[in-house]
Amino acid sequence: MTPEELSAAIRAALSATVEAGDLTVDAPAEIRVERPKQKEHGDWTSNIALQLAKPAGMKPRDVATLVADRLREADGIASVDIAGPGFINITLDAASAGELARSIVQAGAAYGRNEAMVGHTMNIEFISANPTGPLHIGHTRWAALGDSMRRLLIASGADVTAEYYINDAGAQMDTFGASVLASAKGEPTPEGGYPGAYVDDLAATALRLRPDLPELPHDEALATARRLGYETQLDDIRSTLTDFGVEFDVWFSEKTLHEGGAVEAAIVRLREQGHVDDRDGAVWLRTTDFGDDKDRVMVRSDGVPTYFAADAAYYLDKKDRGFPEKIYLLGADHHGYVSRLKAIAACAGDDPEHNIEIRIGQLVNLGGAKLSKRAGNIIELRDLISWIGTDAVRYSLARYPADSPLNLDGEELRKQTNDNPVFYVQYAHARTFNVARLAAQDGIDRDAGFDPSLLSDPTEAALLAALGDFPRVVAFAAQLREPHRVARYLEGLAGHLHKWYDTNRIRPRRDEEITDTHRTRLWLNDATRQVLANGLDLLGVSAPERM
Repeated sequence: MTPEELSAAIRAALSATVEAGDLTVDAPAEIRVERPKQKEHGDWTSNIALQLAKPAGMKPRDVATLVADRLREADGIASVDIAGPGFINITLDAASAGELARSIVQAGAAYGRNEAMVGHTMNIEFISANPTGPLHIGHTRWAALGDSMRRLLIASGADVTAEYYINDAGAQMDTFGASVLASAKGEPTPEGGYPGAYVDDLAATALRLRPDLPELPHDEALATARRLGYETQLDDIRSTLTDFGVEFDVWFSEKTLHEGGAVEAAIVRLREQGHVDDRDGAVWLRTTDFGDDKDRVMVRSDGVPTYFAADAAYYLDKKDRGFPEKIYLLGADHHGYVSRLKAIAACAGDDPEHNIEIRIGQLVNLGGAKLSKRAGNIIELRDLISWIGTDAVRYSLARYPADSPLNLDGEELRKQTNDNPVFYVQYAHARTFNVARLAAQDGIDRDAGFDPSLLSDPTEAALLAALGDFPRVVAFAAQLREPHRVARYLEGLAGHLHKWYDTNRIRPRRDEEITDTHRTRLWLNDATRQVLANGLDLLGVSAPERM
């Protein structure tokens, strides 16, 4: 019995109680079941009686008693008990619990998907690094977590668009272009310019595409160097993210906001909303009306729009593209952006508590990493991929909350031992694959027999309970935007698998007859493999067949 089937059984028991006139209450749209904190409280628990007590005008335990009496009659349920103020604790019979193994295998990659976020249309923006240099360790956390959040939200039914905001406007791009041009001409890096061998590489590419670059008039040469350097660097960012397993639906250019008149239009629009003032020759947005610590300049007294004006235009653009919910994943140095972005949402007529969500990721330190030879004073993401591997980096970043500072040991992440969490989980998956391969060699045909009542060992009950909890974990992680819950779940599941494997044989001993016990345990093995693979995929981590 899956959690969804158990929820349906509770709903049926509740409906029967209402139809009998024992309760006068409307059933909620969703009846949730969860794993009890203590094993002796059964396989599943529901707080439905506590939810319905007030509208029913009854004590929670009285409601629970009425529902439990009906629920005990349902197929597959061994016992129903009432605990505490009115929790309904449910124990499944072995056959009903074991049936979950076949359900998971049949569901395949769809197992764990749920409808917790159905009806939500979201734009999630993350990384958004300047295209003036390679991605580095400062970008890795949101690269891993942002993509995992996207996967979790989609798995939970949300309509999600992942977006990369390209900061390709402003003086920084002129400085970047001047740095590339100076290198192409063999001149020193201009004051305040971008150093590093990667600039020389960009200049070499620009010279290959435009051998006449050094001879062009200065303004034309600068514009050409800026464009070619930008395109080359952006291609490098795209390919690095692809190697890291991160894909974006939209690459949005800040420059288009300025060139297309969106910044000016945003100022007019916000002025019409009554939140724009002209003071001291500048144009201001009164963000203090909505909790910001000070009003923000949108156009300076010299007539040049600020980055903040582009931020406002970008927010309105997202709104106009049909994204009621906008998620911003920002770096540790962006705490000041929280109040101003929420103020923009309020000035635009949105609800800052619903229409915009801002997450700040803390810094990551990685012991043993070497500074990039190309970029000089940073640790490049591409070097991390080469040194540690995409799987180890992504998993290690995913298993901790984003708001906690993180110190990782690069050499520990490379070790193939059970002390390394990513190895521990991936090895569990590889073990299930190897078991299935050897079972096939032994002639065990999984489809030739399945008797879920045979899965009665305590380690099997614990493993099945963990497998049944996966959809809830996925939904909860999506709702809280916390991929680390999936990582920690997978580590627990791997532990249950290893204990079960050490206790129960799937393959027959020499000259032993193959029975339904072997076949049924193979179903459980394969169900575990499927859940491990599904969970790893949500984290953007591979599920190897051999290790």
